[in-house]
Amino acid sequence: MRQDICTIPISEIFEENDGCPICRMRELVEKRIVDYIMGAAMMEPDVRIETNRLGFCERHFDQMLNSRGRLQLALILESHIDEINKNIFEKKLFNSPAKKGEAAKKMTDSCFVCEKIEWGFSRMVETIFRCYETDKDFRRMFNEQPMFCLKHYEMLMNSPHRKMLRQSGSEFASNLTRVTADYSKSLHDDVKKYCSMYDYRANEGPKDWGTSRDSVERTIAFLVGRNHNNE
Repeated sequence: MRQDICTIPISEIFEENDGCPICRMRELVEKRIVDYIMGAAMMEPDVRIETNRLGFCERHFDQMLNSRGRLQLALILESHIDEINKNIFEKKLFNSPAKKGEAAKKMTDSCFVCEKIEWGFSRMVETIFRCYETDKDFRRMFNEQPMFCLKHYEMLMNSPHRKMLRQSGSEFASNLTRVTADYSKSLHDDVKKYCSMYDYRANEGPKDWGTSRDSVERTIAFLVGRNHNNE
């Protein structure tokens, strides 16, 4: 797989102030990989060997079904099913029920797209820390983000790549915590407001929902990430 499929300028992601930038980053990596596998990559022998071996998870099968065409997916499935038949169901010496079950588990527990997402995402996270340490413009964009979801706050705070922040470690942690805490507190205010609008006393006079109408959806996105079904 070409490395540039997962190479996305970090600054482009952080220039857009819409939700968690790490969620956006992961979604963009995922989209590129799905587009790649449904394009010319399906005819690349080394890629087909990997997709035959790893297969895909339910989420990424759904994305591929809704992608550019069913023929590409059918071609991928043809060779993947053939691989399954050979490795699991073909009669072989010493191919016991336990070994068949083990082979099936390997097939059902793996996903080509998920594996490549982790590969690309890990390198992009490393780039975030490098840019924060060396690029003042990126550092400003990072510090001015409207929010980070709790999942990616934890990931960044506990990332082994934080050791790259030799001079900016305290600033990074302080700003990441500030942005995330401020957003979390604002969510609490909005959810509290949303609940209060269903109090019988709120029916007296015109209702002012403020910014609370979508607070339930935004709170879930904060807790589990924008794309909470992807992992």
